[in-house]
Amino acid sequence: MKKLLFSLLASSLVFPSIYSQKNQEGILRNLDQKTKKYSDIALQIWDWAEMGYLEEKSAALLQKTLQDEGFSVKAGVAGIPTAFVAEYGSGYPIVAILGEYDALPGLSQQAVAEKKSANKEAGHACGHHLFGTASSAAAIEVKNWLQQTKTTGTIRFYGCPAEEGGSGKVYMVREGLFNDVDIALHWHPGSQNGASAGAALANKSAKFRFYGTSAHAAGAPDRGRSALDGVEAMNMMVNMMREHIPQEARIHYVITDGGKAPNVVPNFAEVYYYARHNKRDVVIDIFDRIVKAAKGAALGTGTTMDYEMIGGTHELLPNLVLQKMMHDNLKEVGGITYTENERVFAQKISESLGYSELDVNSAQNVQPYREVARAYGSTDVGDVSFAVPTVGMRAATWVPGTPAHSWQAVAAGGTSIGTKGMMVAAKTLALTALDLFENPDLVEKAKTEFEERRGKDFKYIPLLGDRAPALDYRK
Repeated sequence: MKKLLFSLLASSLVFPSIYSQKNQEGILRNLDQKTKKYSDIALQIWDWAEMGYLEEKSAALLQKTLQDEGFSVKAGVAGIPTAFVAEYGSGYPIVAILGEYDALPGLSQQAVAEKKSANKEAGHACGHHLFGTASSAAAIEVKNWLQQTKTTGTIRFYGCPAEEGGSGKVYMVREGLFNDVDIALHWHPGSQNGASAGAALANKSAKFRFYGTSAHAAGAPDRGRSALDGVEAMNMMVNMMREHIPQEARIHYVITDGGKAPNVVPNFAEVYYYARHNKRDVVIDIFDRIVKAAKGAALGTGTTMDYEMIGGTHELLPNLVLQKMMHDNLKEVGGITYTENERVFAQKISESLGYSELDVNSAQNVQPYREVARAYGSTDVGDVSFAVPTVGMRAATWVPGTPAHSWQAVAAGGTSIGTKGMMVAAKTLALTALDLFENPDLVEKAKTEFEERRGKDFKYIPLLGDRAPALDYRK
């Protein structure tokens, strides 16, 4: 019944009457005129390809871009040097736009349609250079509209570092930086244009460290206690546990340190684990069982063990009132059209992915609206969605069919295909923010749905606990 109520509420809103045609056309025209400016910013961040918590130049560039446009900027928030909040205006409503700018390690790639390293430590395989830039562009355009029309309200840009494995937004939520926000907007690069209700898996991750006793592996093996044995015993028990967890759950691990030489009993070994499910309570239970397996492995191998929480995120809380509005705005903006050169590039990328034909329709069109989504990955936007009503979308910044975290995603993100899709997102975010400023009733309806979905007894408890941000989480 509650789901039906939300559906009827969302479908009963007639959004074209919310904003004036003149305001809408002005925003779209202004962003079109600034495409080169924002493309240059995005491609500069793409070239820097800075990893999470290390995005010093990328964060500084976005801060300067917003400061030059009249935003006040508070840098180094939540104890993170590369996190910041930029604000313009005053009063209700306070609309937040999220932006990211971290790259992924080990995915260096040139902007060409063949696998070719750029000889860098990282690459923007998730398109966060586009994410941060489009969100900045939208915030600036909304600021201009507030200024010109003398409309009351506040627009904020949240510079969010280390989404990739660092849970940057969780620290910002934990710090209370969203406590006074009315609505939060976000987007993400993708291979299609869509603004259906989103979903994400809750996630807990940790590094388990085993400590043993070194000895000569052949000459005195009885004197040694292998930390690697502890890791392997833990892995064996967790792998047996997979049969006895909900089928929607996911557990991943990688051994990050297994010793240095075969003839030395390793006195240290480390394994890095993720646990995921679409309900955080299930994730917490699975993670607790993983910890017990680690303790048992240490006991059985004569080693000791400790673990460090690395990340933890909530699942994504949908808001159908906001989602339908954003979908309608995305439909108004539309997708992108490839030039001949872009089509040639895209065809080669498509072939590298195993497709015989290029699916241009996914770039040109907007996917039908759906209220139910299946979650496959995790995002720290989930924690934001439990702090404030949150809505998001995807834009076709990659060649259709491209998976995230691939060299093909890095390549397309460094071309005009990526920046064209980026501007689709910037326009949609700006129009959605405009709707919220021009219709306070819409904000209140979104808040009502948010409170009902979250539950009156909800208390925010970060899944990563009280750990401090790992400012170089590679270590």
